Amino acid sequence: MVGCQSADSLSLKNAPKAPWWSLSFNEPFYMKVWVEDSAVEDINGKVLHGTGGGRASGGEPENGTEAARGWGEHIGGSIRGVVGADLPKRIYVRWQSIVEPQTYRAWVDIPEQARQIMHASVNERCPTRPEEPANYRAAVYVGLAPGGIVQVWVEDKCLKTIKVARAQAEIEPLGPSEGKTGGKYAYPVSEKAQRYIKQYGVPYGSW
Repeated sequence: MVGCQSADSLSLKNAPKAPWWSLSFNEPFYMKVWVEDSAVEDINGKVLHGTGGGRASGGEPENGTEAARGWGEHIGGSIRGVVGADLPKRIYVRWQSIVEPQTYRAWVDIPEQARQIMHASVNERCPTRPEEPANYRAAVYVGLAPGGIVQVWVEDKCLKTIKVARAQAEIEPLGPSEGKTGGKYAYPVSEKAQRYIKQYGVPYGSW
């Protein structure tokens, strides 16, 4: 029966949905970051500043594996609502990579494919679960890794995260907090991260 669902039957153009989309920041395991600032330019050219900051979503599992390699199977994070913006054209982020330590900044272009996925996620049911409602909000996840790697995912109508962009950030010449803290970073490297790096190192090239 699922295979016979028509496009119209899966459409939920009038279903309840949030008038905003969410922006979340992520980090590889142990590779802690501090997001100093972010901004969004939407498809209409409107720029919203201060769209999120602080700690990114990650973890320190201490499970005896090289857990920091890659991004893992689950991409998630705390929800920061981007209120007042249309779908994103590009996203800015400036962050501290605590384990290096280094400070980076980047604008990341968001492709049309990503916006199509975001639009469908709140306007169409998942074809494998047609009895369930569409997502209430569209979601963007930004991964930040040592070496200045930025990776972007969006959530599709079946709650699967789809990689849509990757960028190389530049080093922020003013250093952490744009030079306002005398080179001091937001917090020190944790003991768990120190043990991990001592054993496995920082897996540059795996992100």
